[in-house]
Amino acid sequence: MNSTQSTQTSLVASPPAGTGLGSALSTGRLSGLDGLRAIAVIAVIVYHFFPDVLPGGFIGVDIFFVISGFLITGLLVSERTRTGRVSLRNFWQRRARRLVPPLVPVLLVCSTAAWLIGGDVLVGLGAQLLGAVTFGYNWVSIAGNASYFAVDQPELFRNLWSLAVEEQFYVIWPLLLLAILLIRRPWMRLALVAVLAAASMWWMAGLYQPGADPTRVYYGSDTHSFGLLTGATLALLLRRPAGLRNELPRLRPWLGGAALLGIAAAAVWLPEDGTATYRGGLAVVSLLTAVAIWAGVRGGRFGRLLDVTPLRYVGERSYGIYLWHWPVLVLLQVALPGQPSVWRLALIGLLAGAITLGASAASYRWLEQPVRRDGVRGGIRRVSLAWRLPVRGRVLVISLVAALVLSSGGTAAALVTAPSTATAELEIERGQQALDAAKDAARQAASTPAPLPGGDLITAVGDSVMLASAAELQGSFPGIAIDAAVSRGMYSAAGILAELNRAGTLRPVVVVGLGTNGPIKSDELKAIESAIGSDRKLILVNAYADRDWTNGVNASLADFSARHRLVELANWHDAIASRTELLSGDGVHPGTAGGQVYANTVTAALQRLAGLPPLRLPGENRLLPAAL
Repeated sequence: MNSTQSTQTSLVASPPAGTGLGSALSTGRLSGLDGLRAIAVIAVIVYHFFPDVLPGGFIGVDIFFVISGFLITGLLVSERTRTGRVSLRNFWQRRARRLVPPLVPVLLVCSTAAWLIGGDVLVGLGAQLLGAVTFGYNWVSIAGNASYFAVDQPELFRNLWSLAVEEQFYVIWPLLLLAILLIRRPWMRLALVAVLAAASMWWMAGLYQPGADPTRVYYGSDTHSFGLLTGATLALLLRRPAGLRNELPRLRPWLGGAALLGIAAAAVWLPEDGTATYRGGLAVVSLLTAVAIWAGVRGGRFGRLLDVTPLRYVGERSYGIYLWHWPVLVLLQVALPGQPSVWRLALIGLLAGAITLGASAASYRWLEQPVRRDGVRGGIRRVSLAWRLPVRGRVLVISLVAALVLSSGGTAAALVTAPSTATAELEIERGQQALDAAKDAARQAASTPAPLPGGDLITAVGDSVMLASAAELQGSFPGIAIDAAVSRGMYSAAGILAELNRAGTLRPVVVVGLGTNGPIKSDELKAIESAIGSDRKLILVNAYADRDWTNGVNASLADFSARHRLVELANWHDAIASRTELLSGDGVHPGTAGGQVYANTVTAALQRLAGLPPLRLPGENRLLPAAL
């Protein structure tokens, strides 16, 4: 995400009368855009800090994409209209001057803080910094099989994926736009850009696989550029050639308000892992954002309402807010470990919000504004002349230079000391090795299979917590069939179990441990019950993780198991809550002893299922004891 400032742009060189853009040119601002930026960054922050409150708040990034595509295209077209040419060198210099200076302290300060904290938060830091400084974070993450939606690894700079998408657009789009502007007919230019936007939407929908991790289609510059191209289409649509009388009309304020209501609905109901999101949902958000921009920049009441002082304040600082909020949240979660609770979630969220606002305000006042006013060289020159400043100014400059030097050293130390593998990954690998060893043993003994106690009747499907416990599960239930994978959610269970049932390999007892990686829905549990059939026993393992959805997940699993006779709850949460020293550094995945606790909770659940009384006949008096 990048809050491209409207003070640098205008859509037309000399707008015709009645367009409502004259005031924008005289003030250097386009009305409504700061307010839209504020709405976008607030949605993203609430989604990251309190996911249950705004589960679709990730659409704020798409709002930013549309705004950026609109402003950048308008800037380039206006320059060509005024001068007959576009200076790509000046354009790219302006972009670098806008994007890079605020990013540098985020990388240095947060990397240094991660070094001071230590542990799993340092894993993969080198690759993250490489992606950040090259503006290729999205592709580095895709190549490394990282997941935007995973909770297994505290990825410090995960939010920089969207900045990478925008920067790649800034490199490629001006070249492509210059070629498009050679087309003489305006409607053909407009149609071509709209087709490019539709192609990106179609490519996302086509590559998305229901039930699979959607990170590839979410991160991809090819699949997620339709918002930027939608904004570009709007810029070409509103920029009518001078002299034409058929100017596009203003949009009435209620249309802008309706668009905002649609965006708000998407932020509340659009799921991060749902088919509707990637097969049209995000595209609709982009179109609604374009309507809101149109209604705002054409002048009038809607734009003024969006630019009320609080929203304008946040919007002007939205780039810094976006940069700081995620690494601050990750660092606080790692530095302040504890059992999941509403109070802890609120404390960390409020503390992260306060730090984010303070850091972004300082960046805006003492870095972004001076660089925008004086340039990078001008800023360096001012620092070199610090001895001429008053005492207070000299202290400030010396403090900033000292902080820069120290944080640079801290970042270097973080890179040198970063562990190659997270403790959770080590436990997962140990579990995978146990599974591989069991498969090898099964292949060797295939000719004369030995009778196996208990485990040959059990199929287990789970996430990385189950995978980390695989060795202990196999020790407790020799022959158990385990299908566990990293970053898997409850939504995938029904499909996996149905496929095993069709193949005839689903065993009489099914264990499902999929509550770690996100909230669950009652329909997903019903789908599991339908997939395994009415004659199999089901054990649901609840979750232990410092995530705001954990309590809701565990309540849903407890309620479902209580209402179904052949379903039992394995209470992993309560079993490990008082023994968290048995977990790895992320506080989620068990080590060897913790894996045995996991296996013991499954054992206890199996014992309760085995002790079920016989099913009574229909109509039998349920208050009387069963006949012996």
